[in-house]
Amino acid sequence: MDALGTAPPWPATDAAAGPPGERGHPWRRASAVLGGLVLAGVSAVVGCRAADSDGVTPVPQLLAFLPWLLVPGGAGLALAAFGRWRLGMAWALVVLAVTGWYTQPYGAEITRPHGRPLGQLRVLTSNTEFGWATDDLIAAIGREKPDFVFVEECAFVCADALEQRVAKADYPYRNVVREDGSAGSAILSKYPLTDAPTIPSGMAMPGAVARVAGRDVRLQLAHPEPPLPGREGAWRRELGRVRGFAAAAKGEAVIVAGDFNATQDHAAFRSVLKAGALHDSARLAGKSRTYSWPADRTTPFRTQIDHVLVSGDDFTVRSVRFLGLRGTDHRALVVDLELFEG
Repeated sequence: MDALGTAPPWPATDAAAGPPGERGHPWRRASAVLGGLVLAGVSAVVGCRAADSDGVTPVPQLLAFLPWLLVPGGAGLALAAFGRWRLGMAWALVVLAVTGWYTQPYGAEITRPHGRPLGQLRVLTSNTEFGWATDDLIAAIGREKPDFVFVEECAFVCADALEQRVAKADYPYRNVVREDGSAGSAILSKYPLTDAPTIPSGMAMPGAVARVAGRDVRLQLAHPEPPLPGREGAWRRELGRVRGFAAAAKGEAVIVAGDFNATQDHAAFRSVLKAGALHDSARLAGKSRTYSWPADRTTPFRTQIDHVLVSGDDFTVRSVRFLGLRGTDHRALVVDLELFEG
């Protein structure tokens, strides 16, 4: 009863502290419930990141765009605030803080090579999307003059064009896997190559050993399957094989380049770095969040799945650039390295 002896027109409940079902106005209750659902979804994905797990669909797909989770996290905060749900607001702030923490670059800021410098190397890697970007790739090779070229999704049209239009005098050493569609791959080199084991995979992942300034450099192309819904197992297995290669090659001078179909926010990708003491060149150049895919659409949801990894005891990274090529949904990656004696 109020001072006049009449009852107030609404229940005298603690709307700020009570559970979602006790917040008075239906719109506030609905806002609190919706905010809880949004925060639960974001928490599941960020929780997997914190637990060093990639989870199951849709977690691997959402982890690729982890910084964008700040948007639904902020929406959850706004909904909880409108619903006068204090616990929900605290939950949202924690989710935003943890998400923000994981948007930071992953890995060491510098490499620590040993010995004297032996020379500079330029690496170019490009997914040509079934060979459709071959013309622009060949133009980029002529313009950039890389020492090593890694080509993913090099279909027959791509392999034929590389054979006919990239001069053997410039790239006399080659390891080309002729397959159609997305399965073909190629490594071109200015330096002598010897054979090395391939990594078993659905899309070819050839390897080679280059002889540079009297030192062996192990080259490995990476192109595991993407984490499509229902295909996460194949994605994990093939990235696991890349991790196994990295572990076996630890202690050697190593360059692993290609379309990894994974970002720094995927545990499977981080495990490759840790197993081989490898460093992501984009991270070392301050470009760990620069997108490489998709490059052919205007969507703001873009991420970096193309990488050049190097052994930290053997290389420094001088520069990293991303190139737009017509005909492919990936940007090419050009990395300037310096090789040390080791």
